[in-house]
Amino acid sequence: MPRDFSRTRRVGEQLQRELATLIRDEVDDPRLGMVSVSAVEVSRDLSHAKVFFSTLGEASEADASLQVLQGASVYLRKLLGQRLHLRHVPQLHFKQDHSLEEGSRLSALIDAAMRGDRDDSD
Repeated sequence: MPRDFSRTRRVGEQLQRELATLIRDEVDDPRLGMVSVSAVEVSRDLSHAKVFFSTLGEASEADASLQVLQGASVYLRKLLGQRLHLRHVPQLHFKQDHSLEEGSRLSALIDAAMRGDRDDSD
């Protein structure tokens, strides 16, 4: 039975809150769009963190935001080290979260199927 790594979960949640604030307040780049930090997955040894984010807008804006965040990862890690009481701050790896897009696509497909069923029954 695998152990529940509650420390990694707690650190991930804390990183998510702090990163959302830091990205909003400290990263001043015009290429950075409306970014929302949706989740943070921390490795068991707390050395790496995958930061999942979503953006509003087109795919090109999301790609530009990814580049900005990857470029600012060292600066964000330094700021996290100043704010958090951790022995080692994990390396940040930013990934685009496509779950919102997939959710809206699936919802549209379900709506279309429901309309199709209603039309067939009439």
